[in-house]
Amino acid sequence: MRLIAFFIVLIGWIVPALAEPVRITDALGRVIELPMRPKRLVVTLHYEEITAVAGAEGWKKVVAMSRAPWESWRPAIYAEYLKAIPALASIPDTGDIEDQSFAAEKVIAVRPDVLVLSNWGFETAKAQVERIQQAGIPVVVLDYHAQDLEKHLASTRALGRLFGTEARAEELARFYEREYKGLLARIPVAQAGKPKPKAYIEFGREGAETVGNSYNKAMWGRILTVLGAKNLADGRIPGAWGPLNAETVIAENPDAIFLASSSWMTRPKAVKTGYGVDAALTRATLMPYLDRPGWKNLKAVRSGNVNAVEHGLSRTLFDIVAMQFIAKRLYPEALADLDPEKTFREIHAKYLPVAFSGTWFLTIGETK
Repeated sequence: MRLIAFFIVLIGWIVPALAEPVRITDALGRVIELPMRPKRLVVTLHYEEITAVAGAEGWKKVVAMSRAPWESWRPAIYAEYLKAIPALASIPDTGDIEDQSFAAEKVIAVRPDVLVLSNWGFETAKAQVERIQQAGIPVVVLDYHAQDLEKHLASTRALGRLFGTEARAEELARFYEREYKGLLARIPVAQAGKPKPKAYIEFGREGAETVGNSYNKAMWGRILTVLGAKNLADGRIPGAWGPLNAETVIAENPDAIFLASSSWMTRPKAVKTGYGVDAALTRATLMPYLDRPGWKNLKAVRSGNVNAVEHGLSRTLFDIVAMQFIAKRLYPEALADLDPEKTFREIHAKYLPVAFSGTWFLTIGETK
């Protein structure tokens, strides 16, 4: 018995010693050295990307998460994933960075091998992150907010290294790069001989009576710029997002208007999109915006180029789907063949444990 016990102890020493160190380059270009592949992770955002890269099995390694950004911000999306991954319901909550309930103590208490943060979270919760790092917990940063190709690819590959699914991550990275570059290659041709289309995008959560945030350099603002549009919010709002003066929208007379929408169950006036949302509901919640003061004579309204687009797509690996939809509305003749719903259906079928359903974007149609 003593001999057996000795060998058990010896194996306990040898296995960690033989474990292969893992080097990860995150979205910020930081190189994080881990002694072995992490078995215990805390995550705070980018849950669909984690699922796409790591599969449903990857969630077995997640020992805590910020629940609000998924469960509360995107309830319809969370509900679909919960059906496929019931264990999500029992993962402990670390609190939410946005409402400042995120707590270093909660992260440290679950003894993770690594904390995975968005770049936004890394910048916003600096004091908490510093305490977590001081406790010896490495931090890996992802960035799908910047709509920067290299950061998207680095984030996806970093997830592959974290979860040991490098081949799947590389496949997703190459898919994204191919679709992204293919779309952007068509923009100069679509624009040839024409002025830049003017575009306005607004956060459509509070209803038509409230002017929601528009976006300057990041997220939707960056997407509009990359697609060659003149974004009405550029240089007109402080920071990355904030409300744009209503008179400015009327004066600029945009060619296309986009309302960022989602499954906000507790917001009855919000523009609704997502899993389980039919087109009739999306259309009904979008229509009140057409009655805003001064909007009926806008080019976008008169031509029916007022659109809903799922807000949750703006900071994900799947933002290419939203980019295809927006590009099609900016250049409806030149890019008429784009089929963003087909792209999203293919992503679901190949990489996600949930089936495609619902409405993720919609054009109101002509109102003349």
